[in-house]
Amino acid sequence: MSNDGVNSGRRRFLVAATSVVGAVGAAGAAIPFLGSWAPSAKAKAAGAPVRVNISKVGPGEQVVVEWRGQPVFVVHRTPEIMEGLKKIEAKLSDPQSEASEQPAYVNPKERSIKPEVLIVLGVCTHLGCSPTFRPEVAPVDLGPEWVGGYFCACHGSRYDLAGRVYKAQPAPLNLPVPPHSYETDDVVIIGIDEETA
Repeated sequence: MSNDGVNSGRRRFLVAATSVVGAVGAAGAAIPFLGSWAPSAKAKAAGAPVRVNISKVGPGEQVVVEWRGQPVFVVHRTPEIMEGLKKIEAKLSDPQSEASEQPAYVNPKERSIKPEVLIVLGVCTHLGCSPTFRPEVAPVDLGPEWVGGYFCACHGSRYDLAGRVYKAQPAPLNLPVPPHSYETDDVVIIGIDEETA
């Protein structure tokens, strides 16, 4: 065979150009593929600490925030609520929170760093339902001895406004207290321990 009429320079150019286009195409396909291995922004945010401005929570009120895909109850407790907690200790399963999940830096009876601020995971320790905030005293449906707390409608478990479970309930443990710390007097960070903040 004769190579008459073949332009070697043009052939080298076409081979090089095709190789470059192929390499760019392969890189273009590899980048999204490799990027799909990284966690999404939503996944990163789900485990991220959450800042809560507690100055906006009025006395006796609750706000619910989400941390790690779970509800977290933040309650501004009044002096009346704190007095009510003392009255019912004999009715509680674990009033000193000895068997319950909570950081070592929280007061075991009040289950908080600051007495007036309760922060607990809003997940019943029985089967994972979310209890309802029931701050009213002695409502008809919960009885004359109710001093405010949480009621789980799924199976009837009752907790006080420190997240401590009453005796003889389906729920075996108090509501867990998540790790948290105070950035300022009015801003709490849920998800960062006070000890490591």
